[in-house]
Amino acid sequence: MIKKSLILTIIFFCYSNVNIYSQGAKLKKANDTYAAGQWLKAIEYFRDAYEVVEDKTKKTEIIFKIADCYRHLCDPTHAELWFKKTIDRNYQNPLIYLYYADALRAQGKYKEAEPNYRKYKELVPDDIRGENGIQSCQLAQSWINNPNGYLVENLKDANSKWSDVCPAYGRDDYMVIYFASTRQGSKGSVREGTGELPYDIYMAKMDKKDRWTVTPVSDDVNTEFEEGTPSVNKSFNTLYYTSCRPIKGKKASSQIYISKIGAETLSKGEPLDIIGDSIDVIHPAIAPDDQTLYFVSDMAGGQGGYDIWKVTKEGGNKWGKPENLGPAINTPGDELFPYVHPDGTLYFSSNGHIGLGGLDIFKAKQKPDGSWTVENMRSPINSYSDDFGIVFQANEERGLFTSNRGGNDDIYTFVLPPLRFTIAGLIKDERTEKTITNASVKCIGSDGITNEAKSNEEGSFKFNLKPNTDYVFIALKEGYLNNKARITTKGEFKSKDFALTISLTPIDKPIEVPDIAYDFASAELRPESKIALDKLVEVLNDNPNITIELMSHTDYIGNDKSNMELSQRRAQSV
Repeated sequence: MIKKSLILTIIFFCYSNVNIYSQGAKLKKANDTYAAGQWLKAIEYFRDAYEVVEDKTKKTEIIFKIADCYRHLCDPTHAELWFKKTIDRNYQNPLIYLYYADALRAQGKYKEAEPNYRKYKELVPDDIRGENGIQSCQLAQSWINNPNGYLVENLKDANSKWSDVCPAYGRDDYMVIYFASTRQGSKGSVREGTGELPYDIYMAKMDKKDRWTVTPVSDDVNTEFEEGTPSVNKSFNTLYYTSCRPIKGKKASSQIYISKIGAETLSKGEPLDIIGDSIDVIHPAIAPDDQTLYFVSDMAGGQGGYDIWKVTKEGGNKWGKPENLGPAINTPGDELFPYVHPDGTLYFSSNGHIGLGGLDIFKAKQKPDGSWTVENMRSPINSYSDDFGIVFQANEERGLFTSNRGGNDDIYTFVLPPLRFTIAGLIKDERTEKTITNASVKCIGSDGITNEAKSNEEGSFKFNLKPNTDYVFIALKEGYLNNKARITTKGEFKSKDFALTISLTPIDKPIEVPDIAYDFASAELRPESKIALDKLVEVLNDNPNITIELMSHTDYIGNDKSNMELSQRRAQSV
């Protein structure tokens, strides 16, 4: 199956029909088809034109546009090949290095991609896409090698051999899903831009055998045009979706529609008046409060490409002025497929932020001052392919998203299994290395919870730990100095069993602090002495009830009085 352009088919960018057959020249016909977004046809026509065009500059321009068609079709393998040809022919457009690097990164070829991002940054230093590409290549392999603990599986029962994308839960038991698909049974005719049927919205229900049964929703929603990117409100009684259809007397455009969810069917879809019908408005995401609607558009006033915007109800069904989410969220690239979690976290997909390749899924949290912190969801949620359209089951770390990591746009499940952390410790005598029984061990967590245990006959102890928590373990035993150790579960994305040994120092003999040194005839401590004394301070803090005696000495050089005074000053320095 030929990969599609996410900008063309998933966000349903509509184009007017062009009567390409009326054009005389092959090159003009190819350019017209290219301008109309009919990428597959454009490639065919550009290949024909290349055979008859003699001008080398025009031939190179044709090669670039063929490469760009493959870029729009999300076919990085062919895009890499054709963009490399433009570079070899010294095509004078810096974008060839950016797009070539993007195609390489979308195949996981990070080492080859990085120098091309550097070349683009050198040529266009003000475009953040160059630097972001460099950082993406440097971080990607580390993210892949250190996955964050999510388990990801293909939702095979619901997927087809066609494109299945953008799931949305349709019921509070999560046994009903709405999604978009180009599978057989979709209405309309094959699209020249993608070679597939238009998207229709389908509903999947889980049966008693835990298998998904898929059927298209009613003709009150699906038309011969494009419908997709469903979003369901918190009450599961309203469906928002994107539809691309002709508007009488106006240019065709993509608009957000709304349908009421009944017991057995959906009501007739009605357009939602947000910013008029002459601008593409796509990818609705209704917030849990039902008062704020996030959406995607390339209208003026954005950061570049497709941006995420929001509108808020002013009363009744009237929506306020659209507000761009700003440069922390939006980039010169494309930000798409927003989703608002019940806790207010915004999830979206982007090819402009630092990521593994193609579209990556990001989570963004807004601070009290209105600023955002944006975090890549990393592997295995993200891959070097396109990953987008994530939804969650209420407040659980499980849900659905779309990816073409398998070569086709499919819906995937994800779940973060509960993390399990334990620590098995051992208490030992520092001098003899023998284990110490019946020692008290306190486990103090940064969450404010303290647990206690005793070391057993083998000198060991054990605690269960929580995720994302710092811990201090304090060991106490009569006849010994207290001691402590630290462990953290922060940054751990997999269950783990920690091991720890705490050594206790007996107090039946004097304890010497080594590495206390001075220069000749001086009472000023040398740097290494301060390190040793820092450790002594820690011991004193851990053992507030002990008393220490400080003694200092000198060599035999000099008279007794001066040496006594030097010894006193050295002790005072300590």
